Amino acid sequence: MDERIRVMLVEDHQVVRQGLAALLSSTDEMEIVGSVGDGLEAVGRYGELMPDVTLMDLQMPKMGGVETIRKIREKFPQARFIVLTTFDGDEDIYRALQAGARAYLLKGMPLEELVTTIHAVHKGKLHIPSAVAEKLAERLSGQELTARELSVLERIVAGRANKEISADLFISEATVKTHINSLLGKLGVADRTHAATVAIKRGLVSHR
Repeated sequence: MDERIRVMLVEDHQVVRQGLAALLSSTDEMEIVGSVGDGLEAVGRYGELMPDVTLMDLQMPKMGGVETIRKIREKFPQARFIVLTTFDGDEDIYRALQAGARAYLLKGMPLEELVTTIHAVHKGKLHIPSAVAEKLAERLSGQELTARELSVLERIVAGRANKEISADLFISEATVKTHINSLLGKLGVADRTHAATVAIKRGLVSHR
């Protein structure tokens, strides 16, 4: 009886996909049933492939990992995901787990850890490494930014001046300053430059 775990890979870098497929196939415990390069394709093919566990990258073209997890779980709530990424910002972790990921691993982990995690998630368990759990705890203990504050923060990261932010969001410059003062306090920073650095590091704002 074949009891191998059926795994789907969702990763936009072909070399990484092929490497993961080769590594996992070599264990005799895993069967790679699908390997796709973006979230949109993953959503389209999930129902056809019906994997036991899906390894999901976060940053991909067409549709990111968090949205892909949400879309798939809308139709298949039992779907089990492991986020495999280079991003370790606390907001990235929070959003992925909130969307329904069961584990969060950083690329470069030993094969043994990846295999152990796949087995744990296949059994319905959560698997969060201690370093990732610490970052998640930081996120949960911090003050949440409002949608408006996030909009202002995105524009600060983009290098927009207060006058430009005011025009973008159809609010007065005084209101922009109020939002900036509030978000600086919540982020625990003293100025816009530091706020932009923290926003990118924590994954609060995506930047290209």
